Amino acid sequence: MAPTDETGQAARNPSAHDAPPPAGPPVESAGGPDARMPRWLPRAMVLAFALYGLFQLGSWAFHELTGLLINVLIAFFLALAVEPAVSWMAARGVRRGLGTFVVFLGVLIVAAGFVTLLGSMLAGQIIKIVEDFPDYLDSVINWINTHFRTELRRVDIQEGLLRSDWLRNYVQNSATGVLDVSAQVLGGLFQLLTIGLFSFYFAADGPRLRRTVCSLLPPARQAEVLRAWEIAVNKTGGYLYSRGLMALISGLAHYVLLEVLDVPYAPVLAVWVGLVSQFIPTIGTYLAGFLPMLIAFTVDPWYALWVLIFVVIYQQFENYVLQPKVTSKTVDIHPAVAFGSVIVGTALLGAVGALIAIPAVATLQAFLGAYVKRYDVTDDPRVHGHRGPDGPGLLARARRLRAWRPRPARPRGEDPGAS
Repeated sequence: MAPTDETGQAARNPSAHDAPPPAGPPVESAGGPDARMPRWLPRAMVLAFALYGLFQLGSWAFHELTGLLINVLIAFFLALAVEPAVSWMAARGVRRGLGTFVVFLGVLIVAAGFVTLLGSMLAGQIIKIVEDFPDYLDSVINWINTHFRTELRRVDIQEGLLRSDWLRNYVQNSATGVLDVSAQVLGGLFQLLTIGLFSFYFAADGPRLRRTVCSLLPPARQAEVLRAWEIAVNKTGGYLYSRGLMALISGLAHYVLLEVLDVPYAPVLAVWVGLVSQFIPTIGTYLAGFLPMLIAFTVDPWYALWVLIFVVIYQQFENYVLQPKVTSKTVDIHPAVAFGSVIVGTALLGAVGALIAIPAVATLQAFLGAYVKRYDVTDDPRVHGHRGPDGPGLLARARRLRAWRPRPARPRGEDPGAS
């Protein structure tokens, strides 16, 4: 019999104890007000702020210590430069500390003697220029009056200069700038003292410094560091040798000019030009040429012009002919690489970068050359700049086309093999 509706309804509806529990209240989304922060987020924020603070602290410290780092870099290269002399003395039984002191003392005596001699000569010439200045001024005034038909007088010019605002402002600015100049001089002396002390310690304790560096590296890397150190010593010495050779050539050339012009103190001026133009980058040429021009002006104003012309011409000859040849022979780098390294060094570190750029690049090039694998070059003619086997060049084709002449036409029926 078919079930009734109540029975069927009861069959279709589950029992009360089998029914699922009633649903609770809707759960809030993750972005609601009661959502909790992930556990890693506070630590990540603290770490980010700590890293940012360390970066700012390191940037500030590096900015403040840039001068000291540059001085240490200069001292390191100076120690590499005197390393051959110190090692030579140490190999003959002299202690490295004593040998380094003797080398630095010799350099200091030579520099002090040269500066003293140059300073006394310069002071005497300045006094002579001041004493003879009225005569120079009279000759210039007479030349202007003769050629331009004016009526200038030295008394009027002197009174105009003394009453001018320009002279009054110049005197006031010079008086207020004395303290600045004194501070710069003291800062320069302290910088030289710092460089001298660091370079002395680097040269005297060279073996101990190398052992300390090598103790931080595995044995496989220690040989590479020692090789790089030796290459740096050789390249720095070669660079100083090239600079000394160019200073000698420059001094001899300027000595001949000054002797021909009969300029006093020609030997001292020649040494000044040679040393300053080679060992003071960027502005060394201008400083070197100004002093001979000043001394030549005391003899004859036209001699100063001749000295200026010679300095400019010789500087171009040295930049484009002499320096690339000498540098490529002693430091063993391409002239274009040497020129580019000086530009890059000047852009990065200024005058210091220009001075140490060539030995640094030469050291890096020699060190990398020992580990870069090289292969034998093929005998392809294109390696030597010639055309390949694909055909003659354009010029050869033009010559062949010009030399080619068409044959005269033969009559029809004539045997081409008949003579």
